[in-house]
Amino acid sequence: MESVSQMIEAINLKSGMVFEKDNKLIKVLETNHHKPGKGNTVMQMKLQDIRSNSIVQTTMRPTEKVELAIVDKKQAQYLYKQGDIFFFMDLDTYDQYEVSEEQIVNEIKYLIPELKVQLNFCKEELIGIELPTTVNLRVTETSPNIKGAAAGSGGKPATMETGLVVSVPDFIQEGDVLVINTSNASYKQRA
Repeated sequence: MESVSQMIEAINLKSGMVFEKDNKLIKVLETNHHKPGKGNTVMQMKLQDIRSNSIVQTTMRPTEKVELAIVDKKQAQYLYKQGDIFFFMDLDTYDQYEVSEEQIVNEIKYLIPELKVQLNFCKEELIGIELPTTVNLRVTETSPNIKGAAAGSGGKPATMETGLVVSVPDFIQEGDVLVINTSNASYKQRA
């Protein structure tokens, strides 16, 4: 069954979307609607070539059309890392998939064993993973608790078990498990 491609204007592209251009699969990392003092509005974009992992900053006209890639998603679980290869298991078929570190460089700092993720495929090709909106991570290093620290004070850096550094309230201590937002590496609350 042939799938029908969908054209979309650049102004409607959002972070995480994948489109095809010049026989390449391009993932949108960031978009910014920019209106210079003179001239036409443009879309400033940070894009990643999924196959080569190269990242490029570019601009597109808001009305420029691109072909959205059809991405199939499979529920999976992160198993382990060996060298620079990460292993995931399809939760329906129990098939295992290998993903290179380069493919998921932005997601690595959230991966802990047994974390449920989505594997993204385009025409049978594994093109990356999608994290849940939040993950629970343990604090492995932070400065000591400051006596009388309030929740609203400036905060301090805390290193999580995966190496991710997050700004947390002063009352957070080593060993605490925190809920971390995966879209911007921000502290939400204690788990």
